[in-house]
Amino acid sequence: MTDTLSSALPSDLPQVRGRLSAARALSEITWLRVGGPADLFFQPADVEDLQDFLRGLPGTYDVFPMGVGSNLIVRDGGLRAVVIRLGRGFNGIETDGTRVTAGAAALDAHVARKAAQAGLDLTFLRTIPGSIGGAVRMNAGCYGTYTADHLVEIRAVTRSGDLVTIPKADLGMAYRQSALTEGHVIVDATFDAPQGDADALAQRMEDQLRRRDETQPSKDRTAGSTFRNPAGFSSTGRDDDTHELKAWKVIDDAGMRGATIGGAQMSPKHSNFLVNTGNATAAELEALGEEVRKRVFQNSGIELHWEIMRVGEPASS
Repeated sequence: MTDTLSSALPSDLPQVRGRLSAARALSEITWLRVGGPADLFFQPADVEDLQDFLRGLPGTYDVFPMGVGSNLIVRDGGLRAVVIRLGRGFNGIETDGTRVTAGAAALDAHVARKAAQAGLDLTFLRTIPGSIGGAVRMNAGCYGTYTADHLVEIRAVTRSGDLVTIPKADLGMAYRQSALTEGHVIVDATFDAPQGDADALAQRMEDQLRRRDETQPSKDRTAGSTFRNPAGFSSTGRDDDTHELKAWKVIDDAGMRGATIGGAQMSPKHSNFLVNTGNATAAELEALGEEVRKRVFQNSGIELHWEIMRVGEPASS
């Protein structure tokens, strides 16, 4: 693809039933409200529309599946790719016995609530920002439970347009990551959930929300936890609960709670949350994160690893 962005669609794209646009500003839809434009932005009408589009898309185009932008910094120069964002045709939630099948665009919180109403415990999803597709890709977790603990299988569309079913065992799920093949677009996921009392599950989620709001800057522009906890991981994708080292603690010890660069800030409320205070650029947010990593390493010899995904190109000078 060329480096020059235009609002006109290239002539070599397949016909679609969904929405396809050029030069879409991604700052409008990422939670941090930063990021340059995507060369192309596609919202498929349904699975078949997505399959037909990817099947007909020339191989010269890179594909970037995007959820709700809750765990993402898009750099100021934007993305030289076709960004695929799933919408209404991919947000259904169904229960059958102890199984819950959710579309990749379904919000984690909605899945937790719908499951609880059916007496099924996926309450760990309630306070995780984002959608089910992202939760699978990042093996999202909270309060000691991870997506991999309940995931059975996913369905995804490959870069060549094939619809495939992939069991959890083939996803290589580990701490805050999976090994999903690049270019695959998750369309739904099936979970097996323990049964519980609906009222008790609802109360648990209320308690979790209250705890989150007391300890995290949930009303600010953030992308969730900025860095992974620095130690105590295992191949099962679970933190080692015997290891007490946390990212916020080593950030505090390095004196970086509340640190700022431009409009970017490490939250005074929880120092592992990177905040856009109102006018930050992606470059400022990333620069502050890198400064935190440097200071933590200088202070403790611990190397922090980003949990937030950073994609795209810097702004042209």
